Amino acid sequence: MAWIFTATMAVLFILFFIIYTKKTEKKMRDYESKITASQLAQTSQVYMEMRGWKHDYHNHMQKIRAHLALGEYAEANEYINLMENELDSVGVKYKTGNTSVDAMLNSKLSLAGNKGLSVKCDAILPDKLLFNPVDLCIIIGNLIDNAIEACEKMEENQNRFIRIYLCVQKKHLYISVSNATNEVVRKLDREYITNKRGNHGNGLWRINKVVEKHNGYINRQNEPGIFATEIMLPLG
Repeated sequence: MAWIFTATMAVLFILFFIIYTKKTEKKMRDYESKITASQLAQTSQVYMEMRGWKHDYHNHMQKIRAHLALGEYAEANEYINLMENELDSVGVKYKTGNTSVDAMLNSKLSLAGNKGLSVKCDAILPDKLLFNPVDLCIIIGNLIDNAIEACEKMEENQNRFIRIYLCVQKKHLYISVSNATNEVVRKLDREYITNKRGNHGNGLWRINKVVEKHNGYINRQNEPGIFATEIMLPLG
């Protein structure tokens, strides 16, 4: 009878494991969908504002021309200054050549700048990038979020920086993000990602899943004062 009990327990354990795994995967999918939707909404905000400016462009020009026609040069100059101030608040600072990536970078990096972080971004990309835009949002969004989180754990008088480099090399999308950090991790393996709790851990996990999905390559390096991630993703 002992073997029956053992077999029953084994079956129950397998069933429990299957149910637990499915619930965990569903929870992560729901979380991923929620965060991705939030990121896409954030990145679209800047470009919605820019589209609004494009829509109102002719109205602005008509007002300026009317002032000039009436010889009201001071009024025209004042209105132009007001327009410049409004455009500065939109914050379209980073231009890669790809509008989807531009929206993501401007949304995330403007937040980093507002937090007092030093930001440098070098990125040149084609307008038509043959890569899933949602997956790209997950990778870039989480890389920058994790970089911001690491910098926020440092003192304000420390050199808190984020460096980003994006380009296409030999039919591969190359992504490099490095940031200042107080943390030094000796072993950047799956155990580190699993044990890293909170948003940072979820971000690492989601980045890995997308890279694996596209048969890409990821390399993480952590040295005193800096954490760097390099990713290569095949295009097409």
